[in-house]
Amino acid sequence: MSESTMQNSINSQTIHEFSVKAINGNEVNLHDYQGDVVLIVNTASQCGFTKQYAGLEKLYNDNKAQGFSVLGFPCNQFGEQEKGNSDEISQFCELNFGVTFPLFEKVDVNGEDAAPLFNYLTANARGILGTKRVKWNFTKFLIGKDGKVVKRYGSTTKPASIDADIKRLLTA
Repeated sequence: MSESTMQNSINSQTIHEFSVKAINGNEVNLHDYQGDVVLIVNTASQCGFTKQYAGLEKLYNDNKAQGFSVLGFPCNQFGEQEKGNSDEISQFCELNFGVTFPLFEKVDVNGEDAAPLFNYLTANARGILGTKRVKWNFTKFLIGKDGKVVKRYGSTTKPASIDADIKRLLTA
């Protein structure tokens, strides 16, 4: 497959075509989120942005009844700030931030071993200066009801500042 054919294939996909492993090891088909607005975030427990878990949980709780989900994907690629195993990560998030939104198994978001979902996300929502690469933990990808990437937010973007975009998509 040529690079342009592969790129067109990536661009025509949606998140609904991917399956991922929940933090408990169960397979989750993202088709289950069809019709929902979704915020996908690469997370880490020992990062300067870890406190964003609280803001992500608030977004989730404030909007889930209208069809919104946050999906957290722990990642250890940035400063080894997510060293724990699935049980440790899950317990940390629940105990320290009351996280109830879905968490998934640790993934790579860049490089040869990047999760296919993140290859799709980064191909469809480039970062600053058009870069594909995720720069750091807590990069966020907002997904519309149709499963396509709407917008990418950097690590410094606080979850509360995304709320208006979420509400706009929920009422569209």
